[in-house]
Amino acid sequence: MEKIPMTPAGLTTLEDELRNLKAVERPAVIKAIAEAREHGDLSENAEYHAARERQSFIEGRVAELEDVISRAQVIDIALMSGDQVRFGATVTLADEDSDDEVVYTIVGAHEADIKSGRMSVHSPLARALIGKHIGDTVEVTTPGGSKSYEVVDVRFV
Repeated sequence: MEKIPMTPAGLTTLEDELRNLKAVERPAVIKAIAEAREHGDLSENAEYHAARERQSFIEGRVAELEDVISRAQVIDIALMSGDQVRFGATVTLADEDSDDEVVYTIVGAHEADIKSGRMSVHSPLARALIGKHIGDTVEVTTPGGSKSYEVVDVRFV
């Protein structure tokens, strides 16, 4: 069984979602199904079918979260230091073409959100960055063509 790397905050977020699904969403959908059944003919009851569909989604997400949490390998970034890029590093990159700087934190796939600056460890850019040091250059093929970045800073926050 393959371990899934994640930060303590990422694990907490998944556990909170699982708790909410089990304690709030699941009972609410069961109640909605019961109410929809009381309305009569189930074959033409849109509320019933919508509630059953929602129940199916919730049960699938619960199973997925339980699987991910059971395989989680929590990596505490607070215990890390150095100038080498690895899981948990917050990396400042300079685009070698435009000199624009971007900052990404390398996290597990289930906690990645590029808009928030959290990049999956499995992304092409993160894979290219792993093992690099401040001053190193990486080249990554993107949908828009090849991009070169220089590692400007590596922090573990």
